[in-house]
Amino acid sequence: MKAMIFAAGLGTRLKPLTDTIPKALLPIGGKTLLEWQLTKIKNAGISDVVINIHHFPKQIVDFCNFNQSFGMNIRFSDESDMLLETGGGLKKAEPLLTDENSDEPILVCNVDILSNIDLRALMSAHNPSDIATIVVSERETQRYFLFDDTLRLQGWTNIKTEEIRLSKQRESICGLRKLAFSGMHIVSSRIFSLMQPYPDKFSITDFYINTCSKESIKGYIPQDYKMMDIGKIEHLLEAEVFAQTL
Repeated sequence: MKAMIFAAGLGTRLKPLTDTIPKALLPIGGKTLLEWQLTKIKNAGISDVVINIHHFPKQIVDFCNFNQSFGMNIRFSDESDMLLETGGGLKKAEPLLTDENSDEPILVCNVDILSNIDLRALMSAHNPSDIATIVVSERETQRYFLFDDTLRLQGWTNIKTEEIRLSKQRESICGLRKLAFSGMHIVSSRIFSLMQPYPDKFSITDFYINTCSKESIKGYIPQDYKMMDIGKIEHLLEAEVFAQTL
């Protein structure tokens, strides 16, 4: 299995820190956010990693080179010309993530999520017949994926704006379970053929909602799960404490 880390974001909610460094290189608990992800991925037995880059891309490349790629095979998907969002970023990285001699699934994660997830358990839980397995949890947020009682994705909602988007097979939200996305998923290599009609820039959330009526996309709830999204500057002190529990 290969992995992809989304590290191209501007980190605007972490200004002024991200005025001079990319979000991926922010230090938390003695390690950069990127190193936290790479270490967890390496410990799960994955050595081939693709990192997408846009904001201060050379700093990320130099950081990996200085650390001898942490003993891994790291390649970069360069989005310097334009940020492609999560769906477009994954689609662009296809040549780096796929091998014509292999149809192995791909672990995908956001660089700014710290968690205690057992990646080997997640990898074991992924069913090859599913187009994706997305890590979710019961936590308070504004946007939720909606699942049926088999944890198959059926839609999405924004509880603040009251927007609801459902699979073509569903007529209402009734009976569906709201779970928050945790910024980590495993995707089948078959996902790239389904992405071909999409533009260069699009959200993976939009893709999942558009696809869930035709393909099986399953939710995965880790046991005893703890996670933190390092999305805002006011979260950094809390993140330092949280990192000590991992």
